[in-house]
Amino acid sequence: MSTAVTMKVVARRTGLSPHVLRVWERRYEAVKPSRTDTNRRLYSEQEVQRLILLKRASDLGHGIGRIARLSQRELSSLLEENAGVEAVETNGVVTETVAMSTPGGVFRSGAAIVESALEATGALDAHELGGILNRSAVELGHGATLERVVVPFVEEVGERWAAGTFRVAHEHLATSVLRTFLGSFSSSFAPERTSPTLVVTTPAGQLHELGALIIAAAARTRGWRVVYLGPSLPAEEIVGAVLQAKARAVALSLVYPEDDGELPSELVRLGKLLPGGMSLLAGGRATRSYRAALVQSGATVLSSLGEFYVALERLRVGREESRLETL
Repeated sequence: MSTAVTMKVVARRTGLSPHVLRVWERRYEAVKPSRTDTNRRLYSEQEVQRLILLKRASDLGHGIGRIARLSQRELSSLLEENAGVEAVETNGVVTETVAMSTPGGVFRSGAAIVESALEATGALDAHELGGILNRSAVELGHGATLERVVVPFVEEVGERWAAGTFRVAHEHLATSVLRTFLGSFSSSFAPERTSPTLVVTTPAGQLHELGALIIAAAARTRGWRVVYLGPSLPAEEIVGAVLQAKARAVALSLVYPEDDGELPSELVRLGKLLPGGMSLLAGGRATRSYRAALVQSGATVLSSLGEFYVALERLRVGREESRLETL
């Protein structure tokens, strides 16, 4: 007998927020989870796999109202026909192989797409790089493009820049194209009126903003209202924006330099200036160099996009519980 899982687990596995899960269940009857004696939802493994397929189809532009009633096999066929996704169901478990059609052939994995993006960057071909990213979003969906393409691409651009393989011009071109791509990418996710607000930036002296652009886009896909402030902002300015926007949390990206003697005190000052109860999240490869200061500032250090998603969901759930307690 398969083990049922809670909504929190389903949200983590599918990339769907609890709010979306509830809407898909109530309004569209996409799944019908069982309930515990305390009225908590429990999802079977087959329902989780179904939600994964629905999420993929939704990311490709299919309205949930039109696909919610499709069978598992119909969803698999739809993905195979329209997205180049071979979705195979065996004993209720769906496995997928992503194939991305392009004029020059077929991308068989996120790694192949990343390699093509790096080649375009190396050739300073902004048009080609933008095209690769746009095709990836159409074929893989928003979530998979962020995790399997954009994040490893940005990491490799940083590595090549540090090694001298890429020049500053290459890094600037990648930043410019990604800023445009992630901006249009995020416009598909309009926040609700009650959505919590996240302020995203890099602290003073951290001039590389690719990581910040990614987490801003990632937060928007999770239903957050994002105030993106760009790179290299002093602590006082960050706090001022937090207060004005009535933000629930601050997310910092730390990438380069990793030996800034001024940054530790800046991080500690930020932690002291932020309002009580304010959550401070930090990610990026340079966090290991400033870990002591980040800990002192009260920041939660995150090492992956997956951890960032989990942190956002915890903050959202905590906010909703606090709001309910006041009613």
